[in-house]
Amino acid sequence: MAGKKISVLYVDDEENNLFSFKAVFRVKYQVYTAISGDEALKILGERPIEIIITDQRMPNMTGVEFLEKVIELYPDPMRLLLTGYADMNAVVDAVNKGKIFHYLSKPWNEEELDITINRAHEAYLQKEKLKEENKLLGTSNDQLEFLLRQKLLS
Repeated sequence: MAGKKISVLYVDDEENNLFSFKAVFRVKYQVYTAISGDEALKILGERPIEIIITDQRMPNMTGVEFLEKVIELYPDPMRLLLTGYADMNAVVDAVNKGKIFHYLSKPWNEEELDITINRAHEAYLQKEKLKEENKLLGTSNDQLEFLLRQKLLS
């Protein structure tokens, strides 16, 4: 896992923001960009993504609506919401429906966003580790049940 870049998907309907994000973060992260929620869902279907950052205000599908679809189809990536508007309803929806890890306002601050991506990735790794430990625990329980049944039958 050492040396592997964090995979980040940035979704925004403003092309300039996509270019800026990629220019700033492409060296540090494996950056994917999408100009719409639908395009982002295609990317998620094609490759593993660890962190999703989405703008809230987009035509056809808001950031929250996109994140709701993401949770149904791809629940593992950590989700961040960006919005240039002080829209508390969107933030509340993002937390409740989109189950976001963090909310940031636009225009984003490079250092703050970088720190947030790293914190989200740490949480992602913890979640993956917990899933693996639960899987191992399930296997151990199955083996114990099998041994117990064998003992009871003999």
